[in-house]
Amino acid sequence: MDLQEHYKKLYDESIIKIIADDYQIDTLIENPNDLRFGITLVIRPSEEVKSNIQLFLNELKSVEPHQYYYQNGDIHITVMSIISCYQGFELNTINVEEYVKIIKKSLEGFSATKIQFKGITASPSCILVQGFMENDVINNFRNRLRENFKVSSLEQSIDKRYAIQTAHSTVVRFKKKFTCKNDFLKIIEKYRNVDFGSFEVSAIELVYNDWYQREKKVKKLTVFKV
Repeated sequence: MDLQEHYKKLYDESIIKIIADDYQIDTLIENPNDLRFGITLVIRPSEEVKSNIQLFLNELKSVEPHQYYYQNGDIHITVMSIISCYQGFELNTINVEEYVKIIKKSLEGFSATKIQFKGITASPSCILVQGFMENDVINNFRNRLRENFKVSSLEQSIDKRYAIQTAHSTVVRFKKKFTCKNDFLKIIEKYRNVDFGSFEVSAIELVYNDWYQREKKVKKLTVFKV
């Protein structure tokens, strides 16, 4: 996959929809009865990169304060959604150690790799920071996960929603109708190609998480040093 082209297509199509007020508002973000949970493998960007992202988010907040902005502790890259979030999933229904064994097996051959966060893209419901992988290490790991979980009897929903191949990070979700949409989009365009920095992938976390990966609701299950 040509990530640059993928992100550009997503941006072009989504901005047209946002301009036309054809965007999607997430009505569940503030709902205390939202009990969608799952387990996910995630990578956390460096503190420096996250601080750079917050400068961008602060500009957006100045014109659209009522949207949903990710805090530093929530910012992540999804490596693989092992069990996609669904209503009522509970950790005590699975054997975490069996999942850890398969993930460790899939990590064999994982070598040093970096991710660069550069530029902004969008969807009809959110704003994302573009992530670029320097090599195929992460996608090869994803493929080994697919193969190893496929032959296991463990509950999993890998690729049920879509086959993940990117390294983006969602940083804004739309939860209210825009009041200063044009100013918001001007800031998005300003940051369209800004370099937020690069970082070495040193760990991958297995977490029990809600739909939004909110730090206060996330339970860290295992940290795999890579």
